[in-house]
Amino acid sequence: MEVRVDSLIPGARTAEGTVIVVDVFRAFTTAAVAFERGARKIVMVAEVEEALELRDKGIAHICMGEVGGKKPTGFDFGNSPHEISQADVEGLVIAQSTRAGTVGIASATKAERIFAGSLVIADATVHAVLAAKPDVVTIVAMGASGVVRSDEDEQCAMLLKNRLEGRSVDEDAVRKLILAGAESQKYGNPSLEHFHPRDKEIALEIDSRNFAIKVRMENGLPVAYPMNH
Repeated sequence: MEVRVDSLIPGARTAEGTVIVVDVFRAFTTAAVAFERGARKIVMVAEVEEALELRDKGIAHICMGEVGGKKPTGFDFGNSPHEISQADVEGLVIAQSTRAGTVGIASATKAERIFAGSLVIADATVHAVLAAKPDVVTIVAMGASGVVRSDEDEQCAMLLKNRLEGRSVDEDAVRKLILAGAESQKYGNPSLEHFHPRDKEIALEIDSRNFAIKVRMENGLPVAYPMNH
């Protein structure tokens, strides 16, 4: 098994084999919490308008996501694991649009199979990928808005790579490197209220959820489901 690591939207576009699209702050941490709260499935789309249209057509019940870190106009929830942890989403279909994670999912058109990755579901994701016995795995760290590399996604990508290749990882060291990074500084900043401090805390709860998030195409749309191993 060959494990490749790439970054940002161009990396997602060229990713081959089994692809893990990583977005720690915050898309795929938020998605994991939504599934933990009982969401039935998440339709992951690139654009805000696509999500709103899915809700308008009754394909999705609610919209969740962000532009510039903030909840878009007309959305039910922002891109906040803390916020969704307080929400009743049991049995609901969610349309999710963010500027990094879901764009990466939509961009990974060369993938044979796709997983949405974050630290909270890292172990389960590794188990799910290994169970598929792929020849090639491409891990894509989506970074900030899919255009600037970020420590949390790069560190998560390397954690996944090391584990896929059978090496142990110092989880405390991973957390420390992420906490020193630029993206971490947004959380708890009084001038950036939409970056809730609990979002960062939840995102760094490594292996705290026991399912992977697998994405498959349904009627031309990338739809995510929780997948227990």
